[in-house]
Amino acid sequence: MKGFEINFVQLISKKRDRGELSQKEIADLVAGFTDGSIPDYQMSAFAMAVLLNGMSTDETVALTQAMLHSGDVMEWNSDKPIVDKHSTGGLGDKVSIPLAPMLACSGVTVPMISGRGLGPTGGTLDKLESIPGFRTDLSTQETQALATEIGCVITGASPEIAPADKKLYALRDVTGTVESIPLITASILSKKLAAGLDALILDVKFGSGAFMKTLEQATQLAESLVSVGNLLGVKTKAILTDMNQVLGSSAGNAIEIDESIRFLNGDGPEDLMEVTLSLGANLLSLVNDEPESANRTRLAQTIHDENKPAFTKLNQMIQGQGGSDFSYQINHTHPLYSPRAGFLSAIDARKIGFAVIELGGGRKQLGDELDLGVGVRQLVRIGDRVTQADPLFEVVSNEAFNEPKLQNALRLLDDSFQISESPVPSQQLICKTIG
Repeated sequence: MKGFEINFVQLISKKRDRGELSQKEIADLVAGFTDGSIPDYQMSAFAMAVLLNGMSTDETVALTQAMLHSGDVMEWNSDKPIVDKHSTGGLGDKVSIPLAPMLACSGVTVPMISGRGLGPTGGTLDKLESIPGFRTDLSTQETQALATEIGCVITGASPEIAPADKKLYALRDVTGTVESIPLITASILSKKLAAGLDALILDVKFGSGAFMKTLEQATQLAESLVSVGNLLGVKTKAILTDMNQVLGSSAGNAIEIDESIRFLNGDGPEDLMEVTLSLGANLLSLVNDEPESANRTRLAQTIHDENKPAFTKLNQMIQGQGGSDFSYQINHTHPLYSPRAGFLSAIDARKIGFAVIELGGGRKQLGDELDLGVGVRQLVRIGDRVTQADPLFEVVSNEAFNEPKLQNALRLLDDSFQISESPVPSQQLICKTIG
């Protein structure tokens, strides 16, 4: 083992000096880190070297492949394409919840591996856990069985899926190396491709409510993800979407489930509809070779057909994962009004996310117990005209507010928007497609 440790020091030095590692060197690195023979402090040094010096496409492919095969990879015996969608995270991004059943009604199987909230952006698993009894800890075997039976599953990654990523992500989070595009690429794809996918669509978000703040940063990440995904044999495409305000109208947990259910019953916001249909249609076109327009129509029918097939499918998924009937009632509200007339010109969406956290709807520390019933509704969109005392936001809860938490949230919301005297253009929601 001593010789291996010395070799690993050489690998750190090689990457520090901008050298390119071979596929075998990277495979040995990941294997040693996974089994514990490479200590955390050395892997942290390697991650910092990657952050500073980057990786070539070949290196990123090798890292993704090694992390992917550090655990189980699902195999399917199905005549339906196996597909998934991934979002890099944004405020009010509840797309996965309606999209999975819509896709399952459209001839594909969706074993969706999702995550929890990270900072001011919410997590799909946290939202689903506002449904009483809903399980997000399915084993690999349970995931495959339910996806085959129902057509869609949304669950967290089981311990058998990409264990190298779990270890490396924890280190990146505390060593200032989260922002590395090669490491982000390997982290996302190692978990997603472990589901044995035929195709993957990526929603890469940018703006004040997203991890990537600029279109340029988001483009770099999307190009990396699409390139590596395709090189590993999975048809991969990315859509870049603006995340400078809440997607839909609600940010929280139970309130976003409620909005998703209303969406599947034909009562959804236009922006949520546009992103959901665009992602779904592009994904279907990767596997059925039909035009995007035809696939948009197919997906829309799952909502607008009088039998509501996508809503029915969502209920089947909820029951299959142990959930019971969902009911959310807004019993307490507190509006925040515009201080003057004009046009809503900008929003710092991160502050809305932090307001949800202050209310108890997100985590300040790992392990915090969430208040799933609180949230914020954005009532006006960027570019809209407002008059003095028009409500811009509404803080909501199904139980009485904790007054100090409410006041902290209101202070953040009060500092989250700008009103201009002159009209401003509305936001372009979908800015680019890659792949």
